Amino acid sequence: MPLDEPHDDHSATAAEPDLLNIDARALRGLAHPLRLRLLNALREHGPATASGLAGRLGESSGATSYHLRQLASYGFVEDDPTRGKGRERWWRAAHAGTSFDADLLHDADPEVRGAMGLVLHEIATLHAQELGTWLGTMHEWSREWYEGSSLSNFKIRLTPELSLELVERIHELINSYRGRVPEDTEGSAVVRTHLHVFPRRTD
Repeated sequence: MPLDEPHDDHSATAAEPDLLNIDARALRGLAHPLRLRLLNALREHGPATASGLAGRLGESSGATSYHLRQLASYGFVEDDPTRGKGRERWWRAAHAGTSFDADLLHDADPEVRGAMGLVLHEIATLHAQELGTWLGTMHEWSREWYEGSSLSNFKIRLTPELSLELVERIHELINSYRGRVPEDTEGSAVVRTHLHVFPRRTD
């Protein structure tokens, strides 16, 4: 189950993004609101320094520096040797996204389950913020982009196996569009796609 992906995958030839499959230890290391925001910012906007991320996120550089080092210790971020000179340290996301095994959601350790819940709720919050930004600024975009957007929901009856098939086919379709539009194409933009698939009780 993918947790998060960047707004844009700059590897034009990759059919699928490079995902880090995390274990219980890494999950506990990621389960902090600021760490999740830092990782999301690096994946969305590219490499940055701790002070640059502090300005973007409204945090102190001491806090961002500490949590970047923590993220690095769990393999989520790494130094960017192509940037920075002297004492300036640049960071980049080590992978395009993260995924986890569903077993973590049913782990016997309540700390692991709690970490999973925190991560999922923070990801959902980030999705809601992105959607809110679009709704608040869509009047600034052209009619063509408005018509090319979607705010839809669907209700269908499925088995768990068919639900998994649906998710995998949607992922395959989205990945088939990667690399089709060069980064400097006039009139193009990075398109953010959220996918939420979950069962609901009907009683």
